[in-house]
Amino acid sequence: MFYFDDTMIILLPALLISAWAQMRINSTYEKYSRIRSANGYTGAQVARRLLDSHGLHDVPIELVRGKLTDHYDPRNRVMRLSSEVYHGTSVAAIGIAAHETGHAYQHEERYSPLVIRNTIVPVVNLGSNLSWVIFFFGMIFSIPSLLTVGILLFLGVVVFQLITLPVEFNASNRAMDVLEASGILYGEEVTGARKVLKAAAMTYIAAAIASIAQLLRLIALSNRRRD
Repeated sequence: MFYFDDTMIILLPALLISAWAQMRINSTYEKYSRIRSANGYTGAQVARRLLDSHGLHDVPIELVRGKLTDHYDPRNRVMRLSSEVYHGTSVAAIGIAAHETGHAYQHEERYSPLVIRNTIVPVVNLGSNLSWVIFFFGMIFSIPSLLTVGILLFLGVVVFQLITLPVEFNASNRAMDVLEASGILYGEEVTGARKVLKAAAMTYIAAAIASIAQLLRLIALSNRRRD
């Protein structure tokens, strides 16, 4: 963002949604991280069991620092769980561990949206950094072609965020199916884990909305400068 002007209003709804989504995941996670599962499995034990049941014996599970920093690394075929999830026996910990296992399943099966997302990551990372620089110079020197290039590069960020949605939803669906089918969670525990994953999904929806709003702002600024 270069300066505050009336195009900032385009971002306001996205900022509000993002703030709400973050508060929701924090509150939902805190609630269900205090509810211990009946079986008493840790997140790491659940992840190991689910990976092994899918033939992924060679995928290690590692500790990672931070809170809600859990992720599956497809490049190195490693699952990384935060301490609260790795050692935790809560409904929230198990739901998150199973979700990351869902990503490992996707990677093993070459789930199309995940393959596409992984393929465009380097281009999107480069484009997200360059888009603002190029657009900025286009604004400063009134060069329409640079404005267009900046917008097109940022469009890649929007595409990435949109592709992320089916990847995350599918991983959550896989997680809930396997947790219920395997008897790792029961009854209200399943409901609680589902609420945690739905709250997490909202953060990805909010990120997609924010990127679209930012793209619309760039287009609005570009049209104003062209005029």
